[in-house]
Amino acid sequence: MKSIEDAESDVMALINEKQQVTYEELKDFSSSSEIAAATLDDALRELEKANAIASRSSGGILTYYMLQEEHQLKRIFVVEDDKNINKLIKLSLGKALGAEHEITQIYDGTEALKRIRGERPDLVVLDLMLPGIDGLDICQSIKKDPNYSDVTIIIVSALDATSNRFKGIKYGADYYIRKPFDPDELRNLVTIFLKKKGKKFDPLIDLPNEERISGSVEKALKESSADYEMGRIRVDGLAGFAGKFGNESGITILRLVSQLLQDNVKDAGGNAFVGFLNGDDFVIAGDKRNVDTIVESITSEFGAVVPFIYQSEGYKPIELGIDDIYGVQRPMLTLTYSEIEKATLMERRAEVLRRKKGDDDIGSYTYDELRHMLGSEGLDITITRDPSGGVKLQVGKNG
Repeated sequence: MKSIEDAESDVMALINEKQQVTYEELKDFSSSSEIAAATLDDALRELEKANAIASRSSGGILTYYMLQEEHQLKRIFVVEDDKNINKLIKLSLGKALGAEHEITQIYDGTEALKRIRGERPDLVVLDLMLPGIDGLDICQSIKKDPNYSDVTIIIVSALDATSNRFKGIKYGADYYIRKPFDPDELRNLVTIFLKKKGKKFDPLIDLPNEERISGSVEKALKESSADYEMGRIRVDGLAGFAGKFGNESGITILRLVSQLLQDNVKDAGGNAFVGFLNGDDFVIAGDKRNVDTIVESITSEFGAVVPFIYQSEGYKPIELGIDDIYGVQRPMLTLTYSEIEKATLMERRAEVLRRKKGDDDIGSYTYDELRHMLGSEGLDITITRDPSGGVKLQVGKNG
C-alpha cells in the first residue's frame, strides 16, 4: 500500500484534473490505486490543512474542490452587530484562510455600505438585522450596481427564513445560512467561494452533476431494499413564470428551491441525495423515510414562501377567504414530487444501453440519457453556463 505522501500526490493530481471530486469517487480511485481507506482520509485531512483543497457537503454528497494558490490579498468584511458572533466568525475564518486574507469587522449597516463602496471587499458575510441600513437593503444596493455586483455576499441571519431567504436570493445574495450556524459550514463555503480553482463557484450548478446522479441511478437499481426510493421534484409553472417576469426571476426560484433542498437534506440526516437536472426539476434519492420527510418539508416551506414571491412581482392579494383576485391571471408555482418506479427505471436504462450498444457497466450517463430514464424529457426550462461561469435560463418549446 502507498505511503501518505504518495497518496497526497495522487489525490492532488486527480482533484486538480477534475477541479472537484466526490468522496465516493476518491474511494473508488484509492481502491484501484493501492491507497488504504485510512491513508486516503489522512491524505485529505493534510491537504485541507495545507489549504490545497476544501470540502463541502452539498445535496448529501461530500465534494472536494481544488483551490488556487493565492498571489494577492483577499478582503473579507464581517457585518454583524452582535460582537460575540462577529468575533466568532472572524476567528473561524481567520483560522482557515490564513495571512493572505484581511478580515474587517463592522457592526453597523450604514458604515458597512459606505465601506463596501469605498474599499470594495471580495466577500461580505452579512447579517440582516443591523442598526442603520438593514442587510437586505445593503445586498440589493451592492448587487444591482454593476461596479460591485461581483462582490460575493453570504447572508447569515436568525430572521424568519420564509420570506427573507427568498428576498436575499432575489436581491443577489450568493448564499443564505440560517442561525444558529455551523462555523465549519460557513468557513468551507467562504473558502470555496474565494479560492476554488476554475469556474466561479455556484451553489446551484455545483449540486451533484450527471456523473454523480449516474452513480445514484445505479445504486437505486442495485438496491434490494424496498425502503430505497428515487424520484423527481419539479417546479411546475416555472416556464410561465419566467416568461412573464423574466429569466432572472426564474433563476431566483431555482436557487431558492436548491437551497431549500440542501438545507432539508442536511436536516434530515441519514442516507439522502439530491441533484440538479439543469432544468426545472431535481432528482432525490435515499431511504424512503428520509425522502418522504424532505419532500413534505420542502413542499410546505415552498408553499409558505409563494405569496411573497407573487408580492415581489407586484401582486397584492386581497383576503376574501377564497383565491385572490389575481389567481386567474398569475402563473401558478407549485412543487410536485413523482416517485420513479424501479421497474420503469430499469426499462429506460435498458433502452439507453441498447442505443449506446453498451454493457451493464456504463459508468456515467449524459444529461439527455438521465432525463430519459428519470422521465424528465420535453423540458420547459433549460439551464446553461457560459464560459465565465454565469448561469443562463432558456424557456423551451414546451414553456
